[in-house]
Amino acid sequence: MDSKLPTHVAIIPDGNRRYASQHGLSRFEGHQAGADRMHEVVDVLIQRGIKYLTVWGFSTDNWKRTSDEVQSILQLLQHWIEKDTPWLHSQGVKLKHIGRFQELPESLQDVIVMAVDITKDNKGMTLNLAFNYSGRAEIVDAINHLIVQGIPFKKGNIPDVTEELFSRYLYTNGMPDVDLVIRTAKEFRLSNFMLWQVAYSEFYFTDKLWPDFDSEELNKALESYAHRERTFGGG
Repeated sequence: MDSKLPTHVAIIPDGNRRYASQHGLSRFEGHQAGADRMHEVVDVLIQRGIKYLTVWGFSTDNWKRTSDEVQSILQLLQHWIEKDTPWLHSQGVKLKHIGRFQELPESLQDVIVMAVDITKDNKGMTLNLAFNYSGRAEIVDAINHLIVQGIPFKKGNIPDVTEELFSRYLYTNGMPDVDLVIRTAKEFRLSNFMLWQVAYSEFYFTDKLWPDFDSEELNKALESYAHRERTFGGG
């Protein structure tokens, strides 16, 4: 892989509903356009040799939307996995889920388990599907897991929890931190996304709505990253 490319890219794909409104489409059709765009973006990143990609498909906060929209999003996620898993497998991609799995509909759980199992031995890109995910929930889950497993203590009952130890209890255990965060639709915030892993990430914001975020815009984001100097606090 080109040394100027990020190892781990994370995407917050905003703007499906605004795209639908601008084009006289239903919200479902807007989300469908977003799903189609995701296929193209993933393909480009595979060809560019990106080793880790995290895409945010459904937030823990998205349950607040109308039940009809929630159901349509979850159905689209399921359809996307069913349709694209054979192609991703052929490209050597390993699929993983990050988020609160048990709260997802059983049918979606089943296709995620199927996709993860089919691709588990692949050595190419690792694609994290962030469904029912938020950064705070991940940290809370990590703390609870650490407590259940037994927090290690130094002498004097002082917890011996280091950053390295804590990171092992995150959903992304064993993966590098995020190098580049891409967010579309003129939104300039994290919105509770990967709060631990983006501590030293570079950010690329664009006015483009997600369904309009084509390969040209993606390459602009990668080019922008390549020209940045990262010091990790040491500069």
